[in-house]
Amino acid sequence: MSVKTFAAIDVGSFEISLKIFAFSGKNNSKVVEHVCQRIALGADTYTDGKISMEKLDDLCRTLKEFGDIMKTYRVSGYKAYGTSSLRETANTHIVLDQIEQRTGIHIETLSNSEQRFLDYKAIAFTGESFKEAITEGTAIVDIGGGSIQISLFDKDVLVATQNLKIGVLRIQEWLNQINAKSNQIEGLIDEIASAQLNTFKKLYLKDSKIKTLILVDDYLSAWIVRRGKETASSTMVSVEEYERFFKLLHLVSKEEMAKKLGVSTEASQLTTISACLVNRLIKLTDAERIWAPGVSLCDGIAYEYAEKNKIMLCDHDFEKDIVACAMNISKRYLGSRKRAETLERITMTIFDSMKKIHGLGNRERLYLRIAALLHDCGKFISMMDIGETSYHIIMATEMIGLSHMEREIVANIVRYNHSPFVYEDLTVQSSLTREAYLTMVKLTAILKVANGLDRSHKQKLKGVKAVLKDNELVLTIDTQEDILLEKGLFKKRADFFREVYNIQPVIKQKKMI
Repeated sequence: MSVKTFAAIDVGSFEISLKIFAFSGKNNSKVVEHVCQRIALGADTYTDGKISMEKLDDLCRTLKEFGDIMKTYRVSGYKAYGTSSLRETANTHIVLDQIEQRTGIHIETLSNSEQRFLDYKAIAFTGESFKEAITEGTAIVDIGGGSIQISLFDKDVLVATQNLKIGVLRIQEWLNQINAKSNQIEGLIDEIASAQLNTFKKLYLKDSKIKTLILVDDYLSAWIVRRGKETASSTMVSVEEYERFFKLLHLVSKEEMAKKLGVSTEASQLTTISACLVNRLIKLTDAERIWAPGVSLCDGIAYEYAEKNKIMLCDHDFEKDIVACAMNISKRYLGSRKRAETLERITMTIFDSMKKIHGLGNRERLYLRIAALLHDCGKFISMMDIGETSYHIIMATEMIGLSHMEREIVANIVRYNHSPFVYEDLTVQSSLTREAYLTMVKLTAILKVANGLDRSHKQKLKGVKAVLKDNELVLTIDTQEDILLEKGLFKKRADFFREVYNIQPVIKQKKMI
């Protein structure tokens, strides 16, 4: 049986990690090497806006050592990702170029949603434990150096996610700036976190009962996992047991706690901050238990590699999560559910009928589906400028599972569904590549035509059939109602479709009985 080795590198805010995985057969993997080096890059980024040359030198030395380890294991591939400390530094591209020139290791920066999705994938790949946890109200609390991500589940589906810039390393830098004493830390963290967490509760926890917090972090999780190993029990702890541990944090010195946790004194301080945040979330949600699956970003990177190469499979439907998130965003901005479902049905029919023409796949089909669901979210802000306001809402709202560029594709599809198309509108701030731009154009043309078939917003259509005949896309509408409005205002939308595909859309009404 052939064994593939893969290396995952996480350039985090507090430490740099390397994990080497051996994959043998379907769904069979193990970690053969795990190395960590503490380099607090985030301390520079969150305070000064740039990574210092000293820290960059330390990082390059560490990555060279990682490269030597990878050669020893003869890895067949690797992925190296940087998170917020690299993403938020003012000279990201310069730093990344220096690293590659000096070490030969290519690092990509993850957007926040991409990073959290990889963490989420790592949890989902734990299998039955994850399935069991999300059957009731659950929140994934993903605590990083720069921010925390809270993701809510309802009946097995991810329905909402929000990023809050109150990560442990960022908070530590704030505490250092005000010279906080140890007996002031909990109260100050509570002050720092409460405003954002209380707003989160008002927006997302009105009707939700959270029973389980799934904890992903590099600090507190280590205690829960270690406790599970020492007692031969699960990595699930009750709130009562957690509260006993939290009280202990206040009774012992940093050095004693570091020894008890098996970490450095500095890591012990970050554990205290993470523990304070979790304690605040327990009070906020009335959760009954905490589960620490013991996964990291490196695990998510490896699972993504294994999934793409069909080495490992996960039966959780991530696409369903993304669609559920889109539906909840539409609901939040008072979108019409019936209208969205009608538009979704029409766009999917047209997309599927044109597979040989547009050459797009299932992922692009998902973009179009989300755009249909969010087509009118901007009217919550402005009835006069729905396209632009919808664009800004979508760009400002994270959907775990979509990268920043994918979200920009969706946002532009919705924008140009309502607004005149602006050709080659690729600004300096845009993340769209040429390929992504063309995908957006093709999907916009489909949504425009679909929208034109329900111009009155009365859902007159019982059904639509789309058939390609020569250079025409014949759209046969099943309705007994008058569609004079739809036919009369269809030309502009049809003209753009023809420009993109060189195919003329034609409306035909099914003969009335």
